[in-house]
Amino acid sequence: MDKVTAKAEKDRMISESESALDGLIREGARKMLQAALDNEVFEYLEKMKGRRTKKGLREVVRNGHLPERDIISGAGPLRIRQQRVRGRDSGIRFTSCILPPFLRRVPSVDALIPVLYLKGISTSDFSEALEAILGPHAAGLSATNIVRLKEGWKAEYEAWARRDLTDKRYVYWWVDGIYFNVRLEPERPCMLVIMGALADGTKELVAVWDGIRESKASWQEVMRDLKARGLRESPKLAVGDGALGFWAALEEEYPSVREQRCWVHSVPRRAQTNEVRCPHAGKTSRPASLGQMVEA
Repeated sequence: MDKVTAKAEKDRMISESESALDGLIREGARKMLQAALDNEVFEYLEKMKGRRTKKGLREVVRNGHLPERDIISGAGPLRIRQQRVRGRDSGIRFTSCILPPFLRRVPSVDALIPVLYLKGISTSDFSEALEAILGPHAAGLSATNIVRLKEGWKAEYEAWARRDLTDKRYVYWWVDGIYFNVRLEPERPCMLVIMGALADGTKELVAVWDGIRESKASWQEVMRDLKARGLRESPKLAVGDGALGFWAALEEEYPSVREQRCWVHSVPRRAQTNEVRCPHAGKTSRPASLGQMVEA
């Protein structure tokens, strides 16, 4: 057998093995989900077995199955058949907590869609991209559905951006301007981001704002919006890089806040220009070593 034929045979065996492995994983996931759904119905019926009709019959009983449906998961499409439950007289209805009605995709797939979108996948290319990830039967993810999901994300963001902050008391702020490579305008777009820490240590995303670079005016717009939504009490400490726009805006809007330069930004820059004295006399640390310390 020549080398070309041997390689082709090897590739064929690998492809068949991977296909069989994908099928095995998908079937295992389907069986586990089906067993969980059946067990959920069994536990519900056991809990309700004491309820009786006027004729002494069990009030809550099985009543066949719902139509089969495909659930899009990270392992690919899983065909599921749910049991139907009904109340004889009272009209009791059972709703699965594992697989709610009309659910067509598991949450992990819904989380995958915005990631692909942010990575630059166009609406028209989503079906092809998801088919490569989830298999050839990844239904329910057409361009129309992607547009509808995008509208949902927009509505969720707008509701979040208008939320009331009257009861919030942040101890720390971490701020930064994040630049994206997407060239929608002559200048790279910049998102102004504030992370906050509450008194109990809980971290929250405070603001995400579309700014013009990291200018003072843009940061003031962010802070004034926070004030307008009820954030009157300033944090104790703000941590950020050397962008002067934020610090100038902070001085005007929240003048009592203490300032701290972010070590991730400041230490490597110092290490590039100066040797940093070690505690032991006669020894200095090299910039490369200091950079490794920061990364660690």
